Amino acid sequence: MTEILPNKTGRSREAREQVAARDTADLLRLPGGRRLTLRFVTPQDIAPLMAYLQSQSQRSRANRFLGIRHELTDGEVTRMLRTGEDHLFAVIGELTIDGADRIVCEARYAFDPETQACEFGLSVGDAWHGLGIGTAVLSNLECRAAAFGARRMLGDTFRDNKEMLGLARKNGFAFVHSPDDWRLVRVQKTVGHMPQDIPCLAWRSMASAA
Repeated sequence: MTEILPNKTGRSREAREQVAARDTADLLRLPGGRRLTLRFVTPQDIAPLMAYLQSQSQRSRANRFLGIRHELTDGEVTRMLRTGEDHLFAVIGELTIDGADRIVCEARYAFDPETQACEFGLSVGDAWHGLGIGTAVLSNLECRAAAFGARRMLGDTFRDNKEMLGLARKNGFAFVHSPDDWRLVRVQKTVGHMPQDIPCLAWRSMASAA
């Protein structure tokens, strides 16, 4: 994604990135009225994002990374901070808790123009299950996928990841065998919105400018 603010603003690159992330954030309403801010990852988010991931149980980390891992690799961090290049995107979700923004979920997604498919992966913090965060984020990712003209969404997860399989089933995903690993299940869904009909209009213009 191209920078939204030009250099002539006089702000530092870091400040511009933070403002751009806030300007393109989506506010998602959760059951009960709480609002989740979903926005692109910036350099300032890497340390709290690492802390968020390390605070999760070993099982949760294994489910997210499809293996035993404790933190992001340098290559992953680099790709996350180049959000928009090669149609790869990384977002975090924050709730305001005791007056401070706290990361409670994260997601990455990639659009392939050739196959018109959007592949995604997401996690919700162990302490924040049951609030509707997963459903809200997954619906938002479908909206973002539609903005790029995606015809389907897909993702792989372990066969025993009951939380992710339950979330996918609840949101209308079908289950098929993963071609990459017998231990995995692929969840996939036809994107329900045509680009001209998607509810998040801002994403239509952003996709056009990407």
